[in-house]
Amino acid sequence: MSNIRKGLKKVEVGLRWDPSPLGTTAHDLDIVAATYTSEDPYGSPAYLVHFDSRSPDGTITLSRDSKTGQGFGHDEVMVLELERLAERYVRVVIGVAIQQPPDGRVFGDIVNASVRIREGHTDLLERDFEEVAGSTASVVAEFTREQPGGPWAFRELLHGFDTDLSSFTSVMGGVR
Repeated sequence: MSNIRKGLKKVEVGLRWDPSPLGTTAHDLDIVAATYTSEDPYGSPAYLVHFDSRSPDGTITLSRDSKTGQGFGHDEVMVLELERLAERYVRVVIGVAIQQPPDGRVFGDIVNASVRIREGHTDLLERDFEEVAGSTASVVAEFTREQPGGPWAFRELLHGFDTDLSSFTSVMGGVR
């Protein structure tokens, strides 16, 4: 997997899935964005965006947060205004995590789960989670720039994890 496009400005991450069968616990998937500085691009994130939140500077927002997968189109949507991110940020990692009910869930349990990343009307990524069906969370992409203030590049990733959300957010940035 390699960089397929450089000089990105504003991208949208969309997540969709089918609702759980009637009478069962709702499926709740979440988009997670972790932002890293040039001082620690693979260490601890400077900040996270998830659960109907936004970045401290307003450049990354979760504008739609579904708890059930019901609705038309993408159930969760996150917008990243990469061109507005401060120069010190050089890496943004995008992940998807399943909120775990007591009985537990993996991607293979959720019907038609998929993620799409696009800039404008151009799809950069559209894929399902079949390759990580036994996982509870997955890194799906990263945006990087080689130097502070430089152009942003996109790289597709698919790396599954079997962990809870708090553990996932602490290790998702270590994927290279």
